[in-house]
Amino acid sequence: MAFIKTLKKVNGLITLNQCKPPFPELLISNGESLNITFLDTETTGTNRLNDEIIEIAIKEIEFEKDSGKIIKITNQYESFNEPSKEIDDKITKLTGIDNKTVKNKLIDWNEVDSILKNTDIVVAHNAKFDRAFVDRYSSISSSKIWGCTINDIDWFEKGFSSQKQELLCYWHGFYFEAHRAMNDVNALIQLLIHPYYGKNRPIVELIKNARQIRFKILVSNFPYNEQKKDKIKGDGYKWSTKDKIWYKEVDENNLILEKKYLSSVIYHGEFNGHVEEIDPNERYKS
Repeated sequence: MAFIKTLKKVNGLITLNQCKPPFPELLISNGESLNITFLDTETTGTNRLNDEIIEIAIKEIEFEKDSGKIIKITNQYESFNEPSKEIDDKITKLTGIDNKTVKNKLIDWNEVDSILKNTDIVVAHNAKFDRAFVDRYSSISSSKIWGCTINDIDWFEKGFSSQKQELLCYWHGFYFEAHRAMNDVNALIQLLIHPYYGKNRPIVELIKNARQIRFKILVSNFPYNEQKKDKIKGDGYKWSTKDKIWYKEVDENNLILEKKYLSSVIYHGEFNGHVEEIDPNERYKS
């Protein structure tokens, strides 16, 4: 993947700019607006049941829906949190957060909920990970629509070969100190409103996709063979280790096409799988 085309090169070199916090872009908005809360957590590990949050950052922004431009920064909150066990050295090396940093620090979940209460969409990079931790402690989070900047934005269609946040930011011409919650939040916002996209900002794509009803196609009654497995895996189907089944989430426009595809490639006749409707509020729940 090349860098975006608008970046200037001097002697073949590109200078990356440091990420800056977002700021309002509109004095007056005549269109519909949405409150979007960007959220990031740093944790003691990746186990969503047993590991704990050690840092959280949230920033609520009012956007003009159609343009994706910022009307105002509504609210923000960040806090360290002392876990019940010591932070592993690997986590400290990754985040710079050690036991001394978080000592006697606690997240004020009432403050978090007061922000989430008025938001239309909660956004995270890899929302399934962050949501699993936040839903454990927040009384509001589980009822909210979550958007994911990995799954609700088609970075591959835009020409990028990776969905990793750090790489995407580099390719868009800026850098940030990753794995610190507010830094990650600010970088994610800058990525989604990047001027390179003009009127087609990624934030607009995310707003649309996060609020859509989705469908989970379950490839049940699968007459297994290695070639068919490789085929559907290559076409975006994922294996659920919990349910022991291949599945894929699609929007309504692609549901009929996927059923026809499976009828031809897997079932060699009528579609013999199952389809589940996914309410937007239920996406990215563990």
